[in-house]
Amino acid sequence: MKSTLIDAGPLIALFNKNDKYNSAIIQYLKNYAGRLISSWPVITEVSHMLSFNVQTQIDFLSWIKLGGIQLVDIDINGINRIIDLSKKYSDVPMDLADASLVVIAEELNIKEIITIDSDYYIYRTIDKEMIKNVFECQK
Repeated sequence: MKSTLIDAGPLIALFNKNDKYNSAIIQYLKNYAGRLISSWPVITEVSHMLSFNVQTQIDFLSWIKLGGIQLVDIDINGINRIIDLSKKYSDVPMDLADASLVVIAEELNIKEIITIDSDYYIYRTIDKEMIKNVFECQK
């Protein structure tokens, strides 16, 4: 089964009907066949951005519980890599959620991401590969 990373922006849009990407991400995910992969830093960011409504936060977490996305834990080696990435991309800058997704891409050999951020054109894996934004054409 295909695995694709998912960043905070599309998840926020999915659970915020007022977000300009709401319709696009709903349509994209209706047609998506595969497993969505993310990290706890992304979940934390999404939960913070959905803090305008506790029920929306609960709906988001319930969706995760039902298998909406698979969460990957970051170990100490991943933390070291996040530090290296944060230093390398300090001029962009790269936040914790973005760095965690690059680490997961490296660990699980995932080549695609669903994001609304343009920074992924800049970020590279340890093998100097770009993670392709498959949501880009849907914006």
